[in-house]
Amino acid sequence: MPDLQNACVAIYAQAMKVLAVIFLISPHQFSPVKKAIVSVINDLVTDQRVHKTCTTLHEMGFDVLLVGREKRDSPPLAPRAYRTHRMKLMFEKGVLFYATFQWRLFWFLLFRKADVYVANDLDTLWPNRILARWRNKMIVYDAHEIFTEVPELTNRPTKQKLWKRLERHLVPGLKNMFTVNASIAAWYKERYNVNPYVLRNMPRLHVSPVCMKTREALGLPTDRKIVLLQGAGINVDRGAEEAVAAMEFLPEAILLIIGSGDVIATLKRNVAEKKLEDRVRFIARLPLEELRIYTRLADVGLTLDKDTNINYRFSLPNKIFDYIHAGVPVLASDLIEVKRIVETYAIGAIAPSHDPKTIAQTLRAMFDESKQQHWRAQAEKVKHELCWEAEEVNLKQVFAPLLKAK
Repeated sequence: MPDLQNACVAIYAQAMKVLAVIFLISPHQFSPVKKAIVSVINDLVTDQRVHKTCTTLHEMGFDVLLVGREKRDSPPLAPRAYRTHRMKLMFEKGVLFYATFQWRLFWFLLFRKADVYVANDLDTLWPNRILARWRNKMIVYDAHEIFTEVPELTNRPTKQKLWKRLERHLVPGLKNMFTVNASIAAWYKERYNVNPYVLRNMPRLHVSPVCMKTREALGLPTDRKIVLLQGAGINVDRGAEEAVAAMEFLPEAILLIIGSGDVIATLKRNVAEKKLEDRVRFIARLPLEELRIYTRLADVGLTLDKDTNINYRFSLPNKIFDYIHAGVPVLASDLIEVKRIVETYAIGAIAPSHDPKTIAQTLRAMFDESKQQHWRAQAEKVKHELCWEAEEVNLKQVFAPLLKAK
């Protein structure tokens, strides 16, 4: 009798696999665990927002699969609590890259079962929305920025027009949408009559302790102030050029630029032309755990985006909250959401302008020890409010009903 039962169980399992193939779904379709597939176009390495979202969903009880792409120079991923998959594409930029990514993502999603599809930014929304409609499943859209208003598109009207047409087709009618701050949420509501939840990209309060390393161990000077500019999008019009130029007037400091972006090559040329190699240092993007080691050693953290387009005007860069959690005073540009954080919580100063001399003078004033102590004390106090554990309440509110559904 036990042999017969085992045989029946084996036959049943095989039958379920066959049905899964027929209906283009995973054999886990018949599992009570709810499955979430999260899509993003980057290589997953430094995207803190998507990582925190996936971690929250995993902790809620979802079986999470995060899919992105793997570039030729992408470092390996550290182990995560949820599953990941990175697609290798023939093209890495331009029209052919975006077309190939959409096609590959569509087929990837087609052959996998999901109870909820999570699309990060407009460049992943189309395949996710198609599959969610076909299968009558929940879709969640997380807009990290106003995608169609980034400088890379505003300077290319034809491409911008195509993306705007896609946005007008896909965004209206979305019931479950997130974005990064109140200003961008209001922008989407005005144009597409949607009501995004605000989910600011803040660090987790409870994380593993930072590995304590000294400046000496990292090869950083001990006799000069450290000004830090970090980020995965150090691009044009984000104040990096002016920050480099300011170092010509600030011999008592060193500017540490950690990350990547389309303006890095230009910055290196500027440094060489002005012979500022002893005052500006570049470090390629780092995993979050390693980046935190450097961040905590800085005297001032920079976020100097310019008000040159709607996307930057309403931006609230992640680095601001990274600086706060590391206890680093912030020098920020005069933008709506950024200024609100800096002034409300008294964690730094607003730059009067982007003039390099003015930036240097403001930084020199910020090096004052009494001001440093005040700002660091404020950061230690407010980080308990400005943290992911407080923000993820809205995320859980949207996803929790799905766990209760049959």
